[in-house]
Amino acid sequence: MVGASGSLGSLAALRAGACEARLGGRELVAVVAWSPPEGEGMFARFPDRSWAALWEAEAARNLERAFEEAFGGDPEGVTAVRRCVLRGDPGRALCEVAGRPDDLLVVGARPGRRYGGRVGRWLRGHAVCPVLTVPAPALPGSWLRRLRRATPEDFGAAAAGVRPGRGAGRPS
Repeated sequence: MVGASGSLGSLAALRAGACEARLGGRELVAVVAWSPPEGEGMFARFPDRSWAALWEAEAARNLERAFEEAFGGDPEGVTAVRRCVLRGDPGRALCEVAGRPDDLLVVGARPGRRYGGRVGRWLRGHAVCPVLTVPAPALPGSWLRRLRRATPEDFGAAAAGVRPGRGAGRPS
């Protein structure tokens, strides 16, 4: 079972989960959890099924995008792949899907965080199965500085082969 939100950490977790599924000849279950942007309490006061359907569809698109970014589709060599889009808290949703002691939960973590943040800590206290935390790949500091200074023109220039930070309208 893999938490696949689409973050860098979750993409690394998705790859690690596919590897574990491949080695064990098991099914890969990718889970993305969603909740209304204004929270469940506000949604309960003013429910709107059409908005809920849109948010669920967006969560499903994010899950498909995660598979495309991690593997270019379904991972090779995995016997079965199941995608689950669940409404609710991510930790609770993952525990709901991974309810047996012989399951394995795989979650991603930001670089420098060993326990997978809030969701990873919650899972360590509540999951009935082992939890594997996979760190996101660390980006070099120079890349992060470039991304902070990037403008929309830089991304258009990148497609044309111009280095970031050196767009057509910016001095070298």
